[in-house]
Amino acid sequence: MSEKKINLHVFKNFVKSGNFAGILLLLCVLASLLIANTSSASYLQNLLDTYIGFDRGVIHLNYSVSMWINDGLMAIFFLLVGLEIKREIVEGELSTPKKALLPIIAAVGGAIVPAIIYLTFNGGSVTAGGWGIPMATDIAFALAVISLLDNRIPSSLKIFLAALAIVDDLIAILVIAIFYSGGIEWLYLGFAGIGLIILILMNKFNVKNSYLFLIPGIFIWYFVHHSGVHATIAGVLVAMTLPTNDSDVESPLEKLEHTLLKPVNLFIIPLFAFTNTNITFQKEMIEGITSPLGLGISLGLLFGKPIGIILTSSLCSRLRIGQLPKNSSFQHMLGIGFLAGIGFTMSIFISILSFDNEIFIQEAKLSVLLTSVIAGLIGFFVLKFSGKYTKESEI
Repeated sequence: MSEKKINLHVFKNFVKSGNFAGILLLLCVLASLLIANTSSASYLQNLLDTYIGFDRGVIHLNYSVSMWINDGLMAIFFLLVGLEIKREIVEGELSTPKKALLPIIAAVGGAIVPAIIYLTFNGGSVTAGGWGIPMATDIAFALAVISLLDNRIPSSLKIFLAALAIVDDLIAILVIAIFYSGGIEWLYLGFAGIGLIILILMNKFNVKNSYLFLIPGIFIWYFVHHSGVHATIAGVLVAMTLPTNDSDVESPLEKLEHTLLKPVNLFIIPLFAFTNTNITFQKEMIEGITSPLGLGISLGLLFGKPIGIILTSSLCSRLRIGQLPKNSSFQHMLGIGFLAGIGFTMSIFISILSFDNEIFIQEAKLSVLLTSVIAGLIGFFVLKFSGKYTKESEI
């Protein structure tokens, strides 16, 4: 085999690995920050603010490019994550009550403690409304960081982090819907419920074609989006209705999961990162890092997340109502806790909803960005040096 063919083979294997997806994601973040702080920032923002679609009669689908990415493409990402979670519930790491209960309780602890820390600094002030900012974990970035570790850690940790982040995101979505929205449109939510019932019936009647599930899924996305609930939840709801099994025969769920894996990891998530981290640094933002607002966010994400997750995980383990991920240690859980402190886009989104004051919004954005980077780096190195691990130990 020639050297050229060998190099091409190595490159193809690298592209297929989780490392490539993680590095691509980080490069998109750096490119976005670079553009946002040059003369090209206005061109990028104008592009993201451009409206695409149509608005006729009862059909309202005319949105900005950024909204199509955040509410449209990211629903596909959540669909993929939902498929992975359901597969693990049926045949994997979440297949027993003890395993499934832990990420749920850990996510609740990892959301409550950061909110308490934030309110300790900001309670009773004009910035008190931002308590939801440090509660969120960015699934895409957290999983991207852990994917860089590849086989250095037990695979069960990635599943645990994905499950925890999903529950965390659902908590954040509920917080947004209840505390940061103008109200829920129950009629649209009812229509989404009808679509969900149709999918459940399709599962019950053993419909094998996974792509047929996407037709009602599109309507569910539309109705959820107009209901006031964040549209990405539609992806999770659809994923939970697809049939799967615990045998070696590829199920409709697994077929769709394999189809979505590359487009999501190599296009949707990097595009999402690029369009949502275009933060222009300003003097007021730097000064806000040490303000009660900045400290509440930073300490909530950096310390509140790991403290909440470790305390609740340890409590569950001691009370024997939950089971730690296979082959994991305290140091592994500490690393997962720090990775959960990567707030990025969801925290930035809640920042925009929390305040009317533009300075507060910019201060919050910078605090989220810097803290997420620090939390990601700490989490990465804690997991990297968490002790020797071999793939054979999972067998």
